[in-house]
Amino acid sequence: MKRNLFYIWPLLFCTFLSKAQTKLEFDGQASFVGSYSPENDKDVFLGARYIPELNLEIGLDTNQKIDFELAANIAGTSLFHPFEKADLAGTVSPYRAWVRYSNKQFEFRLGLQKIDFGAATALRPLQWFNQIDPRDPLRLTNGVYGALARYYFLNNANIWVWGLYGNEKTRGFDAIKTTKNHPEYGGRFQFPTSRGEMGISYHHRNVNASDFFDSPDLTKVPEDRFAIDGKWDVTIGLWFELSHTHKYKNLGILTDQTYINLGADYTFGLGNGLNILTEHLITSFDQKPFAFGTTSHITAGTLSYPLGLFDNLSSVVYYLHSSSDFTFFLNYQHQFKALTAYLMTYYNPDTQQGIQQNELINNFKGPGVRLMLVYNH
Repeated sequence: MKRNLFYIWPLLFCTFLSKAQTKLEFDGQASFVGSYSPENDKDVFLGARYIPELNLEIGLDTNQKIDFELAANIAGTSLFHPFEKADLAGTVSPYRAWVRYSNKQFEFRLGLQKIDFGAATALRPLQWFNQIDPRDPLRLTNGVYGALARYYFLNNANIWVWGLYGNEKTRGFDAIKTTKNHPEYGGRFQFPTSRGEMGISYHHRNVNASDFFDSPDLTKVPEDRFAIDGKWDVTIGLWFELSHTHKYKNLGILTDQTYINLGADYTFGLGNGLNILTEHLITSFDQKPFAFGTTSHITAGTLSYPLGLFDNLSSVVYYLHSSSDFTFFLNYQHQFKALTAYLMTYYNPDTQQGIQQNELINNFKGPGVRLMLVYNH
């Protein structure tokens, strides 16, 4: 009987696929990077990445479908000074691997996926589950393993519920890594307002602070995060994000963290349209909630101007008020028939407040120039 079932199940599955509306696609993205940063001992950086992606969509009826996404991250880098020994590195890792059921008002996604929400762009308190850097033209980020359910109400409100497992690395503004083999969970409610929308978010995890304090009693410290955000279009775009993190053991200034972002943007009617965006981030690390005893301020600005149908100019600037350090990034993009080219110049201070997990966008100190070529198929 078991042997018969072994042969019957593949037959039933193939019959189901033949009757369902199926769509199979394979595509990929190849990128090549070279940069020169003269103030670094190893001043030449070369890198290549390929992200193959397989998508399968199965239409159950006009309102329901099941789809799959499978992608890998294959990258290699070389860091060297001409005529000297190079530092070589290579990685092959999963990038996305999820299955999703969805209908008109509900979706459930399971596996390695990207979870992203919030109103801010450059300085993001709500970047809880990804590492997107606005200086990266491809906006690549590692995913998280977990399950995500979303329900969409008819008035455009929506509710999110998630559970994560197996994600020990730090993400976004995390100061401490997640405790290994312990689940995380949370949710979000997003709702429309007059000329905009707001959201309320919550997340719970356990953190491993033993590396900071050399104590085995701190390998599993409960942590709660609460956040509220909103965005409105009132001639100019206005938004805010507020996120507070509390740990239920005394970890000094790492016990409570508060992040407040205020932002605005406007597109001026100059030429093809000049978009200017500015954000200000206030961070506080304290032993008590909202004490604001140890604070820092970062201001960011972005500029984007389309030069034509195939050319675009953009810039990102960060200013850290406590040390008066500037970070500057300028990017010129041109779209060829089969390739997209990016010519970038940058300046980074000696000490950087980076949250990037992208091995092809190394933020070297001092001035530099970078060329990137991207091919999508």
